[in-house]
Amino acid sequence: MDRLAVIGGAGGIGRALCARARSQGTDVVVMDLAASLAAQPDTGERREIDLADPAMIARAFDGLGPVDGVVNLAGYMSPLAPLAETPAETLRAVLETNLAGAATVSRAARPWIRPGGALVHVASGLAHNVRPGFGPYAMAKAGMIALTKTLALEWAPAVRVNAVAPGAVDTAFLRGGTGRAAADAPTVDTSAYAAATPMGRMAVPEDVVGPILFLLGPDAGFVTGQVVWVNGGNYMP
Repeated sequence: MDRLAVIGGAGGIGRALCARARSQGTDVVVMDLAASLAAQPDTGERREIDLADPAMIARAFDGLGPVDGVVNLAGYMSPLAPLAETPAETLRAVLETNLAGAATVSRAARPWIRPGGALVHVASGLAHNVRPGFGPYAMAKAGMIALTKTLALEWAPAVRVNAVAPGAVDTAFLRGGTGRAAADAPTVDTSAYAAATPMGRMAVPEDVVGPILFLLGPDAGFVTGQVVWVNGGNYMP
């Protein structure tokens, strides 16, 4: 893989993915919110993007040039609350950023993905393994999986489209959030979560990086429209 674009590349999983890809000789374009880019200095190509702003998405991809793969890691989770008590504007913001934003990113990326290339969306185990309080986020990530399957059919055979759906990953997001979610993302009791996981620990960013790179690479050349669940055995669809 010669060139890769990573949306959300300044986050915990994104940094690990970019570092691994570069170690394998891949040129990486990092796209993220301005504040996230500023907090994570990077020597490679950087482009500001905001999935809540379609015009900014278009600018971020303007003149990108050919890439072999695109990974969409960007996401936004609102404070935990029952769905019936979630303000309409909060529900709309989560759906627009996570789901509509993913669709807009996909459309903007498609002209630049070389034939034989791949798009990977990072969804969430909450897309199917729903839990109280996570309604808007779960709805958006479930929609992202439907988006992935739709694009896999519509873009075949030129471009493969798959998703990785992790459980909770031990990053700064779990301790108050990063980027857009910094002020109000929920925290997770990592000790309790690890104890309830068959593998006996929390996922770390590198656990998600491997499946993403597999889906981008030639070993997944006949894999499209699929979801790889990465959760240590917590959820087995």
